[in-house]
Amino acid sequence: MALDYERLLNWPFDEVTQSYTPRDTMLYALGLGFGFNPTAADELRFVYEKGLQAFPTMPVVLGHPGSWMTNPDTGIDFLKVLHGEQHLDIHAPLPAEGTIVARNRVAEIIDKGEGRGALIHVERKIYEQASGDHLSTQTAVIFARNNGGFGGPVTRSARPHALPERSPDAAVDIPVATQAALLYRLSGDYNPLHADPAVAEKAGFPAPILHGLASYGIAARAVLQALQIADVARLRSFGLRFSAPVFPGETIRIEVWQDGDEVSFRARVDARDAVVLNNGRAVIAPA
Repeated sequence: MALDYERLLNWPFDEVTQSYTPRDTMLYALGLGFGFNPTAADELRFVYEKGLQAFPTMPVVLGHPGSWMTNPDTGIDFLKVLHGEQHLDIHAPLPAEGTIVARNRVAEIIDKGEGRGALIHVERKIYEQASGDHLSTQTAVIFARNNGGFGGPVTRSARPHALPERSPDAAVDIPVATQAALLYRLSGDYNPLHADPAVAEKAGFPAPILHGLASYGIAARAVLQALQIADVARLRSFGLRFSAPVFPGETIRIEVWQDGDEVSFRARVDARDAVVLNNGRAVIAPA
């Protein structure tokens, strides 16, 4: 079945209500490598119940609509999809525990043409159930490699955020623990690609790879560290493109450029001379 533009734009997502505990908040942070230095107070606040804080990118693991893309009625060739981009706008800090309500929708579908795939923009808005406060808005851009040329409106995707041409203003290295993917998957993404060597081999990888959203959170952690920003609530927006997989046990180097409130960044694995995250843009509120 070919992708049906109107049907997909009006896909009937159920509202998602999800409760999470301090344990979930700590587990998410451990999956990003917090606690690597157990005496560092700036890391301990995300992994210890005393004065616990939720790291700002945690909304990306809340309110997921489930495996809706595997439904044949979508027309999506699920075996040919990739997570291309992730963007998060933070309107209010996520409490360390609570219950959220998530509303998902397909916001846009870009037909790149026959043989070139399609870009499916899936938006998720998260609200605190008790207060009704709008906490965050996120958009995942899914690259459906086998769904181009479906006859949708001719549109163009936005140009990727351009990195400055000067040398980075700062850089920081983050070691990824060998068990990072096994920890991160406990936050809800149980895809065996991140745990089972046999599945990874079938997918063409020499070993299980790290979740893209884990490297996304690690990058946010690194950007704040590189700019010496202790108040993580100042992070208001964070977006990037996924360009290559990260393997547990590698070291990620995040290069950062700051221009006022706007921060540009990318991430490399120097050992493989690979750019793994690219065209990154963050917005940091003034102190």
